[in-house]
Amino acid sequence: MTTADDNLDDLLQPAFAGRLMSHPLPKLRLPEHESPAATVQQLIREMLLLDGHARLNQATFVTTWMEPQAEELMAESFDKNMIDKDEYPATAEIERRCQQIVCDLFNGAPDEHPFAVSTVGSSEAVMLSGLVMKWYWRAREQAAGRPGDRPNLILGSNVQVVWEKFCRYWDVEPRYVPMARGRYVVTPELVTERCDGNTIGVVGILGTTFTGEYEPIEAIHDAVVAYNSANGTDIPVHVDAASGGFVAPFLQPELLWDFRLPNVRSINVSGHKYGLVYPGIGFAAWRSEQILPEDLIFRVNYLGGDMPTFTLNFSRPGNQVVGQYYNFLRLGRAGYTAVMQRLQQLAKGLAAGIEQMDGYDLVSDGSTIPVVAFSVAAHEEFTAYDVSAFLRQYGWQVPAYSMPADAEDVVVLRVVIREGFDGDLLESLLGHLRTAVEHLRRHPDLGFTRSGFSHT
Repeated sequence: MTTADDNLDDLLQPAFAGRLMSHPLPKLRLPEHESPAATVQQLIREMLLLDGHARLNQATFVTTWMEPQAEELMAESFDKNMIDKDEYPATAEIERRCQQIVCDLFNGAPDEHPFAVSTVGSSEAVMLSGLVMKWYWRAREQAAGRPGDRPNLILGSNVQVVWEKFCRYWDVEPRYVPMARGRYVVTPELVTERCDGNTIGVVGILGTTFTGEYEPIEAIHDAVVAYNSANGTDIPVHVDAASGGFVAPFLQPELLWDFRLPNVRSINVSGHKYGLVYPGIGFAAWRSEQILPEDLIFRVNYLGGDMPTFTLNFSRPGNQVVGQYYNFLRLGRAGYTAVMQRLQQLAKGLAAGIEQMDGYDLVSDGSTIPVVAFSVAAHEEFTAYDVSAFLRQYGWQVPAYSMPADAEDVVVLRVVIREGFDGDLLESLLGHLRTAVEHLRRHPDLGFTRSGFSHT
């Protein structure tokens, strides 16, 4: 029921001349009475029409397509609480198997007893990995008679924002390695010159969100090992493999970035990116279970059994690990390799097409993870923001954004190639990029403005 005080802007108006409902519903407070399920379903469905089309969203790394069999299995598991391992032992076993598969994929040595936990995406995995680094460093400092109260973390200014959150939330000083025009990853020299006895760890990125490039993990690792040897420190390397952890093992299997490097102690990865699962699922992995401080593990028994937990979240549905396990069994190494090769082929095709166009300069070519970044040529009067806004007319969501600190004058567009993107869409996107140049040259004063963008 509506009242005289209700503003029309605060009401859900019935569509189809009121055939579905006789009166509007309030948007910002609970209605007084129930409504038919079909009516509410239709109302919300109409609202969602304003969302962009997921298949044309080239901004996000997050999976937007899965096989119907996986969707069915996941829908059947929405109501299972992952934390309640006593009540849902089969789901708990699926989670355990996924964790072990991730450890094996990252070349954990069985005799070191590698350990992993599933998380709600890489953001939680980052927080847990950072906490372990801080606890490990603090225990070592206190054992040596030092206070352990001024921790710092070495990371590039190109990191995903969750690392900034970790440092702020857990009172760790971030020591950023700045970027520079033409260099959008860290170098070993710039990393070690920022290290000292209070450094809890060094973060290397396997697939940056800005350009998709791999940082030189092996070289960073070797430089940190040399620094530790020379200075009596024990600084570990953490690899943020949110984007590349399910790509490199299949496209670049010989690349050394994981637990084959002895001082890589932890890795985070997103299952809902190139793990090919709907959000949100991720994993944090450690080369040995002995690295985890006992103080960070909680045990509860009020759900029916003794359950050790190492998570920031508690209750969450079991459907994501079910979806991840489906992909692991369904695809195997050969299947994941075929998917990644196809996505990389499309990314390289897009990069080659952009490189041939007058009006754009290629920044990254998709040869690492299937991501292509490019900028507008310096001689053009329009900007990358203009191109991004122009493409939206055709349904494309291609973000434009400035690069990190000390390279902020460089503005790029980025295209993430995911499952669901095909050759026809590739040709269509290239055609619209070409049309954008032609149109914006004729109309350089369209006045498009910058829109917010989040690196996800």
